[in-house]
Amino acid sequence: MTAFQAPTGTRDVLAPESARIEQLVATFAGLCRRAAYGLVLSPMFEDAGVFRRGVGEASDVVTKEMYEFEDRGGRLLALRPEGTASVVRAYVQHRPPVPFKSWYVTPAFRYERPQAGRYRQHHQFGVEAIGSADPDLDVEVVALLDEYLRAAGLSKLVLRINSMGDDECRPGYLAALEVFLAAHADELCGEHREGWARNPLRVLDCKREECVALRPEMPVLSSMRCDNCEHHFARVVAGLDALGVGYQFDDFLVRGLDYYTRTTFEFGSLALQSAQNAVGGGGRYDKLVAALGGPETPGIGFATGIERVLLALDAEGAAPAGEDGVDLFVVDLTGGASARDLTHQLRRLGFSAERAFDQRSMKAQLRQADRSGATVAIIVGEDELARRQVTARVLRGPDAHHQESFDVDDLAPSLQKLLAGARP
Repeated sequence: MTAFQAPTGTRDVLAPESARIEQLVATFAGLCRRAAYGLVLSPMFEDAGVFRRGVGEASDVVTKEMYEFEDRGGRLLALRPEGTASVVRAYVQHRPPVPFKSWYVTPAFRYERPQAGRYRQHHQFGVEAIGSADPDLDVEVVALLDEYLRAAGLSKLVLRINSMGDDECRPGYLAALEVFLAAHADELCGEHREGWARNPLRVLDCKREECVALRPEMPVLSSMRCDNCEHHFARVVAGLDALGVGYQFDDFLVRGLDYYTRTTFEFGSLALQSAQNAVGGGGRYDKLVAALGGPETPGIGFATGIERVLLALDAEGAAPAGEDGVDLFVVDLTGGASARDLTHQLRRLGFSAERAFDQRSMKAQLRQADRSGATVAIIVGEDELARRQVTARVLRGPDAHHQESFDVDDLAPSLQKLLAGARP
C-alpha cells in the first residue's frame, strides 16, 4: 500500500525544530501584548470576493496564486493567501472601537513554485492598526516589526521605505508612468510587455533584468507627491529617526498588493540573496475598509513570514536553538508506578519532566534520558523506594556525573539548587 506524503510545497515540522517556531511565536506575542495589540483568530477560508476585492483582481496573488474552490453549497471560497484582508473583513463585520489594534499568526496558502523559505502553505505573523491616519501610528508599526526581527536574532537587516501617494497625487503619477511604459513596452520583460496596462505599478516591483534596466528613466512618485503626502511621509521619517530605526528610501517599493496607499516598507536580510531577501513588510491601506463594504477608515499593518525569518537566521548563523531539553528524566527500576506518580508530582512542582514506558532496563532508560536532553536523571530503585528517596544524577553541564540523594518530601528546593548548578 502506498504511504501518503505531505502535498508538494508543504512540509511537516516536528520537534525539536518546531520549538524554534514556538520561540518566535512567544517573542512576537509578547511584543504585541506590550504594544496593546490583541490577538485576532479568523477563518482560514473566506468568500473569494474578500481577497479579489481586497488584494486586487489584477494582482499576482489573485490571478496566479490563490487557491479557490466551490463548496457543497455552491459558494466560491478561497484559502487565505495573506492576513490583512481577513482582519479588515472582521473589522467591517464586527465594528470594534478604534483604533482597532490586532495581531495574528496564521497559515497562508499560495500556489507558487516551492523554494527555500517559500512554501505553498507558509506561516505568517502580522499586525493591523485600523482607525487612525496619524503618521505616528505608521512609525509604531514599522518600529514594532524592527523590534521583533531583532529580538528574533536578526542583525543584518535593511529597511526600505516609500510613500505611494493618495487619490490626490497618484492618478497624475500613474498617467505619467503609463505614457512611459507604452513608449518602452518592447523593452519590458516578457510578462509585462503585454500585461503592463492591467497594473502599471507591478512593473516597478519587477525584479527581472529588462524592467530593472529601465528604472533610471522611469518617472518616480516622489517628484509628484502632493503636500499632504509629503507632510505625512516627513513625519514618518522623523519618527523613525527619533527611535533610531535606520532606513533607505526606495521609489520602486510598491509591495505587490493593490491596497497600499502612502507609507510602504519592507525589511530585507543582507544574509539572503537580494532577489528573495524580504523578511517582512507592509504599509498603509486607507481605502481597504471601504473596498470591503465598511466606511472610509484608514489603516496600516505588516506581515512577516516565519519560514523566511528562520531562513535568514540560519544564513546569519544566528538561528535560535529551540527549547532546551526537559529538566528531569525519571528512571524507574521498580515497575513503573513510581515513575508515573513522581513525574506527575515533579510537573506540578513546576519542573519539565519525562519518563520511559514499557518497563525498560536502566541502561535503556538512561539512553532515552540522554536523547531527551534532560539535565538531571531522577533514579528510583528498590532501595530508594524503601527509604522514600531518589538519586539525582547530573547528565550534562559542568557537573556531569555528579550524584546526590534527596528525600521525596523535600524535592523542590533540592532539585532547583542542583539544576541551577548544572546549567552553564
